[in-house]
Amino acid sequence: MINWNESMAQTFEYYEVDPNTWKDVKLIDNIKSCTIKRDSGADTLGSASINIADLIGECYIRIYLIVTQNGVKERVCLGTYLVQTPSSTFDGKLRNVSMDAYTPLLELKEKPVPLGYTLLKDDNIMDEACRIVRENCRAPVVVTTAEDKLKDNFVASTDDTWLTYIIDLIKQANYQFYLDEQGQILFEPSKTADELSPVYTFNDDNSSILFPEIDLTHDLYNVPNVVEIYAPNGTGVKYYRAENTDNTSPTSIQNRGREIIYRETEPDLPAYPTDAMVEEYAKNTLKRLSLVQYSVSYTHGYCPVRVGDCVRLNYIKAGLNNVKAKVVSQSIRCTTGCEVSETAVFTKKLWE
Repeated sequence: MINWNESMAQTFEYYEVDPNTWKDVKLIDNIKSCTIKRDSGADTLGSASINIADLIGECYIRIYLIVTQNGVKERVCLGTYLVQTPSSTFDGKLRNVSMDAYTPLLELKEKPVPLGYTLLKDDNIMDEACRIVRENCRAPVVVTTAEDKLKDNFVASTDDTWLTYIIDLIKQANYQFYLDEQGQILFEPSKTADELSPVYTFNDDNSSILFPEIDLTHDLYNVPNVVEIYAPNGTGVKYYRAENTDNTSPTSIQNRGREIIYRETEPDLPAYPTDAMVEEYAKNTLKRLSLVQYSVSYTHGYCPVRVGDCVRLNYIKAGLNNVKAKVVSQSIRCTTGCEVSETAVFTKKLWE
């Protein structure tokens, strides 16, 4: 078992992948450098940049980190990418080829959906999603079983690709795309950091592999401290105003020195709401809009943390004490030290 907090020897290996069997078939020994980017906000969930000493054709490449520690050797897969050759240079002695590489989801992104393509009401959402992906992508698909069915016919837009169509489809079952390092296509339930258990803890003590530079950002600009609800009730309009006057809240009226008003004139309420219904709706809306998302960026040595994982941040010097955050992006440098630049997000309630 590798202890990622201790010293180790690291090398990297690259293999061409057979798209039919999805197995490694040939070692590629002339790759100079590689950077892997994993990004939950990207439609294909990531990419890679690879520099190589000679031209190769379009193919899938699988990247491994080889770790040796205390006589134990471990081979860790970092990702599987479809490479293309956009440019090359030659200085009179050496050739350098820069290749862009993409996840297997690119094959879904490249294919437009036939005009008028429709899934019918009561079709099983995840069954259809798995079928469509298998038919339009060479990567293996891990089948996900769920009971959710379409409530209406699901018609493709004229500009839909199979990727955008499936993304919108599986959202209706609260699922999203997921890729493992072998390049297999999976589906996972959409969850926040609060719903996940931390897989790794980064501390500011001597055993941590967290680097000292941390960037923490958040935006309070659009957070309201007043919510006004105007609810039609057949003969007139019921009104309620919820105010954040909490002295401990940084967005309260007194702490900001001004009112930031959010107003709804068509709330999601019954046709004839009671005063209590309107009041509860206003207060719940203010609570929901008082959730602020924080983004924290940091760098660490490689450890088995992936995009979508929850991590615990105990970096007291940066004001992060026992914070659970969800990793949303990573940039992995395939060089000695294998630095990972990572961004994670978490939310704070500014009004109760």
